[in-house]
Amino acid sequence: MSTSPVSDAPAAEGSGNLSTDRATNERVHDDGWLIRRVAAGDEEAFRRLYGRHTPAVYGTLLRLVGRAADASDLMQEAWLRAVRHLALFRGQSAFRTWLTGIALNCYREWRRKHTREVVGTDADVRPSPAASGDETAAINQVLALLPYEHREAIVLHDVEGFTHDEIAAALEIEPGTSKSRLSRARRAFRQRWQGTR
Repeated sequence: MSTSPVSDAPAAEGSGNLSTDRATNERVHDDGWLIRRVAAGDEEAFRRLYGRHTPAVYGTLLRLVGRAADASDLMQEAWLRAVRHLALFRGQSAFRTWLTGIALNCYREWRRKHTREVVGTDADVRPSPAASGDETAAINQVLALLPYEHREAIVLHDVEGFTHDEIAAALEIEPGTSKSRLSRARRAFRQRWQGTR
């Protein structure tokens, strides 16, 4: 299990990382069966697929947008698109990686529409870790202050555990771009975090 350089906490369980362990291979194989059943109209298979992948992808969206209502709307839109385009899933990546890519596309569309509402553009806003009493809440507050590209890099790599190749595929960028964004994001995070201490 990897740790997050942002918080020294373990990366999220069930993240987009595709490992070679047996449990992951069985889940991926089972996902293939569920996907075929969903394509055939099996509602129970959809419920299982939805239940298996929604919590992790929703968590990613929530950390990116910062509001549960917006994250729920984006998750719903991601599933609508995923089911509509299920025939396009070829199994070249894990289903969760593919679904996360769709969710990130929904998020980027949302972000373009809501740019003016972003708290992270206000350089004078400072989180209050003492008020939250919880380091995780303080970390989330600092993340919310970062520009979207920085927040994406930290959330996807350090929190969710995606590799640079997986991030590149999901965001349609080069792996090197993912690495440079992460470097800048960590620097920005550290500056904001030190400003709270």
